[in-house]
Amino acid sequence: MEFSDKDLKRFFVILLIISLSVLVFLLLRPIMLAIVGGLILAYAFFPVYKKVLWVVRNKSLAASIVSLLIVALIVSIIYLILPSLIVQVFKTFEEIQGMDMPALLRTLFPSAQDAFITQASVVIENGVAKGASAVLGGLVSLLSELPTFVFNFAIVAFVFFFALRDSDKLAEFTSSLSPLHKEQEKKIVKQFKDITNSIVYGQIAVGIVQGASAGLGFLLFGIPNALILTALAIGFSIIPIMGPLFVWVPVLIYLLAQGNTAIAMPFLIYNLLIVANIDNVLRIYLITRKTQMSQVIVLIGMIGGLFIFGMLGVLLGPLLLAYFITFLNAYRDNTLSSLFKTEKEQ
Repeated sequence: MEFSDKDLKRFFVILLIISLSVLVFLLLRPIMLAIVGGLILAYAFFPVYKKVLWVVRNKSLAASIVSLLIVALIVSIIYLILPSLIVQVFKTFEEIQGMDMPALLRTLFPSAQDAFITQASVVIENGVAKGASAVLGGLVSLLSELPTFVFNFAIVAFVFFFALRDSDKLAEFTSSLSPLHKEQEKKIVKQFKDITNSIVYGQIAVGIVQGASAGLGFLLFGIPNALILTALAIGFSIIPIMGPLFVWVPVLIYLLAQGNTAIAMPFLIYNLLIVANIDNVLRIYLITRKTQMSQVIVLIGMIGGLFIFGMLGVLLGPLLLAYFITFLNAYRDNTLSSLFKTEKEQ
């Protein structure tokens, strides 16, 4: 088989592109997650940017306003809420360690045998000790890696600003590189957009709001250590198949065990009427029912993404898994080859 000069030139061009792609990947790998984080954050707040742009009529100014607001919000959370949260975490550990655990378990399980009470008390006390050690280790690690965190945060903010300001150019450039038919490209883009909206807004954003509403209940009813309970409620709300009830139900049981029914009953009504239903109400406004992803896919993607990408993987993992399944469905339906342009169309 003979190669023409055209074939050789094409081969060397492809080889050059692959080599440059590998070098660029190695160059960006240390900050790749920060770049992806900035892009995802820009996508999440793009509707806010569009509204600000409609008012100020200047892309750079609109992107600057939104970027400053987000940076101010994140910095406020770090400097105002995080220290109090850390204090409450250790205070909670101390309170749990100082509790008469066998007596509490006996109140909750009056018919339990002494062996169960003793074993359960040991397990809980060991869990609390390990939890305190893990939190302390995490704080030490965070302080030691503070310069790296600040550097990555700056990259996220930088990418966030330019992704908002130059969103039209980015979309046009990406579309020009696409090997898909224009009609097929529109369908794929819409499908990917629906998937992204379902995870970014339907799972993450709704989970944050639902957890925050549970936290508001902790504050309104005077529940101790409300800040750490709110953080836990937000975490459980984001995780599929779970929810804030994994936090407020134990709190309710604790109130009842303490005989505080005057607070326990209104607290229960608040959570049943507001917290338990707020996700259903928000999803109607944020995404349509048909775009919701399977909870199993989201959960598996979050777990796998957390191991590979860290905290960003909670969002990135489900997205990658959902996109992969989309192409698998196209392959199954024998429509994968029809997505791409032919040589004549190129």
